[in-house]
Amino acid sequence: MKLKNPYPGITRIIDRHGKTRWRFRKKGCVSGYIKGAYGSKEFEASYQAALNNKPHTISKSRATPGTFDWLIEQYLRSADYALLSPTTRKNLFGEIRRFRQEHGHRRVAQLRPKHVEALVLKKMNTPAAANKLKKLITRLCRYAIKLEIITSNPAQDVKKIKENEDGYHTWTESEISRFLEHHGEASTASMVLHLILYTGAARQDVNRMGWTSIYDNRIFYNRGKTGERVDLPLHAKLEKFLINIPKDRKTFISQVKSAGEGYTTESFGNWFGDRCREAGVPGRAHGLRKAGATQLAEAGGTEYEVMTFLGHKTPHEARKYVQAANRKKMADNAMAKRK
Repeated sequence: MKLKNPYPGITRIIDRHGKTRWRFRKKGCVSGYIKGAYGSKEFEASYQAALNNKPHTISKSRATPGTFDWLIEQYLRSADYALLSPTTRKNLFGEIRRFRQEHGHRRVAQLRPKHVEALVLKKMNTPAAANKLKKLITRLCRYAIKLEIITSNPAQDVKKIKENEDGYHTWTESEISRFLEHHGEASTASMVLHLILYTGAARQDVNRMGWTSIYDNRIFYNRGKTGERVDLPLHAKLEKFLINIPKDRKTFISQVKSAGEGYTTESFGNWFGDRCREAGVPGRAHGLRKAGATQLAEAGGTEYEVMTFLGHKTPHEARKYVQAANRKKMADNAMAKRK
């Protein structure tokens, strides 16, 4: 007798590397891959999350074909959008909504590079927002090409606005010491600092980490932003802070709240920001992630080693940390030669 599938929507596939993966496809849910070994606690949690991961509901409207209103409706129903990570979809949906309110009535085929450039320059006082808008228009027009509404992308060659290279403030060694001295080594705040510093993980990833993330003295997680798999040895300094956390805790940071309840990514970021202000340091969680990459680069880490630590797909960002570390070493060597 054929046994009933305990996980409806799950199919087994072998990827090009010969690795077994579990594909999830179910009507009314966003398709994707389930994490963890089949039947494990991680697998169960990932499967339940997939069942609850519904696409944004797009109300039926009378949008005129060929307008951005219409294009956006098509895009939000597409596989291109559905296969993005939940966090990316959430952020992108907000950007799309704002763009649609102002430009939804305009016809896609009438958009020219000069129009895109004008929209970007309008936000030049906030470079990050300007570049985010350019990226959104590029994305929508790329999909319009797929639908054969246009044949070329008018946003493709529009120049980005130069941003501050440093972006978020990178924590200094003295700021890390001040934070630990203020909160004390036995505090949850100090544990969280070490968790970020020695995994290089972003807020949303740190917020999900728990004992299920650790196996054979290594820490594993999938980046929420890109899905990239990260596999790092568990650093001794971090292990010292984790060892006293009960094994039945769902996540390491759930102990921050009463009854073991967890945080959302945003509320966790706010909580950590409060601890930073209490310690009198200007940094936030992302700047601490950058500090971890800086420490690794200054210890002699290569571009690809820093890339792996941060969970990036390319060494582009990692290269900046390594180049900065090399400049620092060259300056030290140069000054040592002065008589």
